[in-house]
Amino acid sequence: MNLFDPAFVPARAPGQTVGTLHGIGLGPGDPDLLTVKAVRLIRAAPVVAYFAKKGRRGNARTIVDSWLAASVEEMPLEYPVTTEIGFAEEGYRRELGSFYEEAAARLGAVLASGRDVALLAEGDPLFYGSFMHLFVRLDGRFPVSIVPGVTGMSGCWTAARSPITWGDDVLTVLPGTLPEATLVERLKATDAAVVMKLGSHFAKVRRALAAAGRDDEAIYVERGTMAGETVMRLADKPDDDAPYFSILLVPGHGRRP
Repeated sequence: MNLFDPAFVPARAPGQTVGTLHGIGLGPGDPDLLTVKAVRLIRAAPVVAYFAKKGRRGNARTIVDSWLAASVEEMPLEYPVTTEIGFAEEGYRRELGSFYEEAAARLGAVLASGRDVALLAEGDPLFYGSFMHLFVRLDGRFPVSIVPGVTGMSGCWTAARSPITWGDDVLTVLPGTLPEATLVERLKATDAAVVMKLGSHFAKVRRALAAAGRDDEAIYVERGTMAGETVMRLADKPDDDAPYFSILLVPGHGRRP
């Protein structure tokens, strides 16, 4: 059996006339880290949708370059804003809410016509992903299948060759967008930590790690598993610049046999 057979057609329930939305986890960036199931569904999908910054191709689309069928219809979903407006501002929520409603309507029209859609999701679809905003709008109206993916944080601690939890260690995943005092409190209370969504919050996160006494342990990973991958101790990072694909790891040191 050829696991990547381009003639593969996803199974449908008896009498199903509408298409299925497939949320496809792509993993942390390396195209070789897609699952067999993800590749099969991507190659079989008549329509492939993906999120991207306005005017950009988008990282998700780049990851699947070698897997797309020549006949596929592409549906880029371009964010109206990314970092231009603060996420806590009413304008940001309004713009993004309208965007997700419109994107759900576009996908719904395709699904109602009987065609399946593969919606690409970097990392895992249900972990800090844009896919979730469309999932809650379309689930129940159309069949939805979800293919899990290797999370970005898993790819990053693997790139760093750093065991993240031992024995009874508790792992806390923190968005860098949290208030500084909250970050300090959570970092003090956990054994191991992953801090995501750095960007313009990097300097704040760095201060929080220092205040919690965890900065000496922290590892900075940029573009983990991708071209241009960078791994270093936070103490060795000379600036506070952090692109979108960056993460901070604080490994645990718990019980070991």
